[in-house]
Amino acid sequence: MNADRRTAVTAGVLFLVTEVAAIAGAVLYRPLLGGGGAADQRAVLGALCELVLVAAVAGTGVTLYPLVRRWGEGAALGYVCARLLEAVAILLGIVAVLSLTTLRRDAADPGAVDAVGAALVAVHDWTFLLGPNIALGVNTALLAGLMYRSRLVPRPIAVLGLVGGPLICASAVAVMSGLYAQLSVPGSVAALPVFAWELALAGRLLLRGFRPEALRWRIDSPPAGDPEPARQPSTITSGSSRGPASAW
Repeated sequence: MNADRRTAVTAGVLFLVTEVAAIAGAVLYRPLLGGGGAADQRAVLGALCELVLVAAVAGTGVTLYPLVRRWGEGAALGYVCARLLEAVAILLGIVAVLSLTTLRRDAADPGAVDAVGAALVAVHDWTFLLGPNIALGVNTALLAGLMYRSRLVPRPIAVLGLVGGPLICASAVAVMSGLYAQLSVPGSVAALPVFAWELALAGRLLLRGFRPEALRWRIDSPPAGDPEPARQPSTITSGSSRGPASAW
C-alpha cells in the first residue's frame, strides 16, 4: 500500500469514526437532562465517545493537510485550523457535561443543582452550536472546495460538501436568532447534506482511494507558488571549450 492509499484509508476511517462517535455521544447525553444517577453514568460514557470524536476530528485535518495543500495551501491551512477549532469547542462541551455530573452527584442543595445545572447545559448547547455546526460548516466548505478543485474525489461528492457546509452554518445562525431549536426538524434537515458528504467521502476513500489522474497531476506538476528550479550556469561553446563562464 503506497503513501497516498494509506492517507486515503486513514482519512476514511477517521471520518467514519467522527460520525459514529458523534451519534453515540448525542444519544448517551440525552438522559442527562432527567437528572438520575444512571443518566450521569451514561453521560460519562457519552463524554468518552466525544473524546474519541475530538481525536478523530483533529486527525482528519492533520492527515489530509500534506496532500490537499498542493491545491491551495491557504485553504488547506484554514481547514486544519477550523477542524482544530471544532475539536476545542467539543472539548468545552465535554467539560460542561462532566461538571454537571459532578454537581448532581455531590451537591447538597437541589436549588443550586437546578440553577447551575441549567447553566452548564446551556454551555454545552452553545459549544455544540459553535463547534459541530459553525466550525464544521466552515471546514466542510474548505475541504470540499479543495476536493472540487483537485478532483481527488468525484465532483458530485465535493458538491455535497459545498452545499452542506454553508447550509449548516446558515442553520446555526437561524438557531442563534431564535427561529427554531437546535434539535428541531429544520435543524436536522440542514445537517443532512454534511452527514451525506462525510459518509460519501469516507466510503470513496476506503473503497477506491483518491483518483489516480489527480495524483499523477500532483506528481508531474510543481505546487502553486513554488519557485522555478535554479538555472545551471551557462557554458561557452564557441571557439575553444573553456568550461563555465567566469562570474565576471
